[in-house]
Amino acid sequence: MIPLIIVIALIVIFVFYIISIYNSLVGLRNQVKNAWSQIDVQLKRRHDLIPNLVEAVKGYMAHERGTLENITNARSKAVNAQGISDKAKAEAQLSEAIGKFNLVVENYPELKANQNFLALQEELSSTENKISFSRQNYNDQVLFFNNKILMFPSNIIAGMFNFKEEVFFQVEDAGERAVPKVSFS
Repeated sequence: MIPLIIVIALIVIFVFYIISIYNSLVGLRNQVKNAWSQIDVQLKRRHDLIPNLVEAVKGYMAHERGTLENITNARSKAVNAQGISDKAKAEAQLSEAIGKFNLVVENYPELKANQNFLALQEELSSTENKISFSRQNYNDQVLFFNNKILMFPSNIIAGMFNFKEEVFFQVEDAGERAVPKVSFS
C-alpha cells in the first residue's frame, strides 16, 4: 500500500511539474507578444507623426521634394510590412530616410525656428527613443522565451506542445551597424 501511495505521489508531482513548465512557457510567449505590441504602438505613433512633419516642412523645402518623397515611401512600406523580419527592414529604411531628412533640415534656419516644426521634431525624437527601448524590451523577452524553449527539461515540454522560437528584432542594414566617424576638424 505504501509503495502505491509513493508512486501516485510521484506521478502527481511530475504532472504538476509539467503543468508548471507549460504555464511558464505560455507566460513567456505572452510577454513576447506584449513586448511586440508595445513596439507596434510606438511605430504607429511614429507613422502618424511623419505626415504632419512632412506637411510642416513642404513650404520651406520645395526643392527637396525627393527627400520628402523618400520619407513618405519609406513610411508606406513600414506601415504595410508584415512579420517581424519585414517590419524590421522597413523600419530601418524609414529610420534612414528620417536621418537624411534631419540632415537636410540643417540647411533651413527659418524652418528650424518654426515652432510647429520644432514640436513635431521633438515628438518624433521622443518616439524614436521609445521605439528603441521597446525593441530592447522585446529582444529581452524573446531571449527569455527562446532560452526556456531550448533548455532542458522545458525543451521537451516545448516540443510536445509545439512552442517555436521567436525572431529577434535586429538591425539588418550593415550601414546602421557601422560606427559613426566623428571629426572636429
